[in-house]
Amino acid sequence: MTRKIIAGVAMAAVAVFVLAWAISPILAAQGLIRAAKAGDERGIEQRVDFPSLRASLKDELNDELVERMRRDPRVVESGLGGLGMMLAPMLLSGAVDTLVTPEVVANMVTTAEAPDPTRPSDPDPADKRDGNDIHQSWGYRSLNEFAVTLTDRDRPDDHLALILERRGLFDWKLAAVDLQSAPAV
Repeated sequence: MTRKIIAGVAMAAVAVFVLAWAISPILAAQGLIRAAKAGDERGIEQRVDFPSLRASLKDELNDELVERMRRDPRVVESGLGGLGMMLAPMLLSGAVDTLVTPEVVANMVTTAEAPDPTRPSDPDPADKRDGNDIHQSWGYRSLNEFAVTLTDRDRPDDHLALILERRGLFDWKLAAVDLQSAPAV
């Protein structure tokens, strides 16, 4: 009888541990989204690994910029495309380093748009959204990566995936983004 009780308690403890381990990224993502919607800069800072996020955003924006330059016939024909492709990463790097702040993370969450270093950093107050028109889909990418994919209902072909990475057993931080835009025709 005692062995059955001990075995039952052990099984329950394992089940609770596995459940907590599995839902911890969902709770972390919800906390990030709540902090972003509330404009809680301190809450955002606690949930974001800014050096990793900046590195990821540099890579994503650089890839997008190179792709835009390749599609633009004026750049290809002018012969300056190669020079632009060489200089773009340096310019982008400096812009992203100064651009990625808790306010920008909150804007990404509420608008499903990555920051664009070519636009002014101060968004128009009329463009402020509460994030209610943003569709969210959630899912594991691996045991240590969890993605929250955001899609604005007005632009269903453009997606912004916020990638949370595991830090320890139950702690998750926003560490990367994945820009998934539809190809331009």
